[in-house]
Amino acid sequence: MNGSPDGGIELTVEGANKRDAGRGIARLPESVRSRLGVLSGDPVIVEGNKTTVVKVWPADDGGQFVRIDSDTRANAGVNIGDTVSVRQGSVTEAVDITVQPADPLPGTEEYEHTVRSRLVDRMVRAGERVHVDGLGTFLVRSTTPDESVRVTDRTTVTVLPRTDDAGGSDATEQPDSAPASQAESDTGVSYEDIGGLDDELDRIREMIEMPLSEPEQFRRLGIDPPKGVLLHGPPGTGKTLIARAVANEVDAYFDTISGPEIVSKYKGESEERLREAFDRATANAPSILFVDEIDSIAGSRDEDADMENRVVAQLLTLMDGLEDRGRVVVIGATNRVDAVDPALRRGGRFDREIEIGVPDEPGRREILDVHTRGMPMADDVDLDRLAAQTHGFVGADLASLTTEAAMAALRREHDDPDVTGPDFDTAMATVEPSAMREYVAESPTVTYDDVGGLDDVKQTLTEAIEWPLSYGELFAATNTDPPSGILLFGPPGTGKTLLARAVAGESGVNFIHVAGPEIMDRYVGESEEAVRELFERARQTAPSIIFLDEIDAIASHRGDGNEVTERVVSQLLAELDGITENPNVVVLAATNRRDMIDDALLRPGRLEQHVEVPNPDRTAREEILAVHAAGKPIADDVSLSEIAEETGDLSGAELEAVVREASMLAIRETAAELGPEEATERADEVEITPDHFRRALDRER
Repeated sequence: MNGSPDGGIELTVEGANKRDAGRGIARLPESVRSRLGVLSGDPVIVEGNKTTVVKVWPADDGGQFVRIDSDTRANAGVNIGDTVSVRQGSVTEAVDITVQPADPLPGTEEYEHTVRSRLVDRMVRAGERVHVDGLGTFLVRSTTPDESVRVTDRTTVTVLPRTDDAGGSDATEQPDSAPASQAESDTGVSYEDIGGLDDELDRIREMIEMPLSEPEQFRRLGIDPPKGVLLHGPPGTGKTLIARAVANEVDAYFDTISGPEIVSKYKGESEERLREAFDRATANAPSILFVDEIDSIAGSRDEDADMENRVVAQLLTLMDGLEDRGRVVVIGATNRVDAVDPALRRGGRFDREIEIGVPDEPGRREILDVHTRGMPMADDVDLDRLAAQTHGFVGADLASLTTEAAMAALRREHDDPDVTGPDFDTAMATVEPSAMREYVAESPTVTYDDVGGLDDVKQTLTEAIEWPLSYGELFAATNTDPPSGILLFGPPGTGKTLLARAVAGESGVNFIHVAGPEIMDRYVGESEEAVRELFERARQTAPSIIFLDEIDAIASHRGDGNEVTERVVSQLLAELDGITENPNVVVLAATNRRDMIDDALLRPGRLEQHVEVPNPDRTAREEILAVHAAGKPIADDVSLSEIAEETGDLSGAELEAVVREASMLAIRETAAELGPEEATERADEVEITPDHFRRALDRER
């Protein structure tokens, strides 16, 4: 932490917390605040290429940095990673300010009162941009007095209309020091608008910002700067959003090529459109050229695709840069990376491939912070709970979730409604997770408390699945690989499927439930492809559990003449061998016919741990009965212990059926005696008696 001649402290710029975007604050660590002699709420001056004033808030972590959002970075003329001088500042009360919206405002009403109320206590200077919640970005045209000021509820605010005609003032014009192309690069997206992708953003910035802003460093080292980055991952994870944010943050010209728009039925026209896009990028360097859905124009070449072959060849030539393209970086995005021609996927073209995967729970929380930061929420909204429940949700799904919750609030009332917890619960019922849509995806809510007995089995599953996630360092220290696959076997109805759901609920990981017969397809190659996609999706959503129920249906002994089964078993063997390198993916399989499964699947390194789930003993039967009787109006003279003693030949599923049948008998008697209306009024008088249990037990036997 160095001092500067003006008494300030030199600090490194870092991105703001997601919920701080647009609030005009600078978060400083305690050590920096102490040295500057400032408290929370005090003004500080941040000086980079330009000077701006912001309010101090404390940072949760230590270090020598200042966290500021994209508006403040633009006002200071700096990017993330730059060094700024931060010093004590002072502001006066604003008598009046004049602002102009960067984008057209909705409707025709007067916005002065709204803008002032939402800017109260904000610090602004003429020539800066400021975010107004709900209305977007405004440019501060003038202030009285003409210095750093604080907006109060007594400040007069004038909102100029946004005009783009020749005689008017363009609200998107930038300060004189900004490059001419900045207006074209203002995509309206900043790093604070991207949640859960901090590591990926760092790698992308490393590949893009330095070649554009410091090309001389590469020349000094005698190497060529990177030319391209290929972003790939499931739909909705934020690939396009990242490209737009990078373009906005690095002050580069930004041009988008949508893959399908390039394609033309006329020979040579598709290539011409590509060349024109690269020419525009070269003329406006430094620039970023973003090719969305690149797989649609750059698929693997073959003899039958003349147009595609020509477009790929043209793209290869342009990426090679036979003529020096200068400071131009190409970003490609696809959710089908394997479909892209291999010739593009090498150094000198797309130098780095970065997977934008499905967010984990902390990532989902960050994304929810982004999409709810301007939303009026009731106190009963628990974003941590939502993040934990949204397994398999990508960023686009979470955006849809918050929109649906807001729509539910609007349907409920129309006078400034707050979004409540039940609104989010309603939205959860309508939004499906994109990352797991092809399979039966669950947000596991079952725990071991819902499974009666089977303590030894629970402990084995805990050690095999939860411990590698919780005690990864111990496994690394002892150089021990956790089991990659577990086979649950035992008679029908003993709780194998319930155990699988419970272990997923206990560990809080993604749970992909696939019944064996769902994999099978009569067409050659389809079943094997389904297995490949299943494991690929599990890797993308890791940590995850793949639960293969009724595995004997797809993995019976080879050599019995069933070619489809043989190919599926071979594919399963290959995939199981592959996941040993990824401890965050575990395969659970269940069967009541272990003798039917191919021996190669049962060896160590595949489904190596075999856990028997037997019929329950007396103690376990009593526990199972207690689980299913919980919350029911059981008569005081009902003895679950005696019932457990009498049910020595029943499985867990059959015990559940006994409790359910006893409940139905009680309902049936009450309904027959009272009729619908009176039964509804006296519903709390229903009681399940020992006689109901005896009759239910006789019927089950």
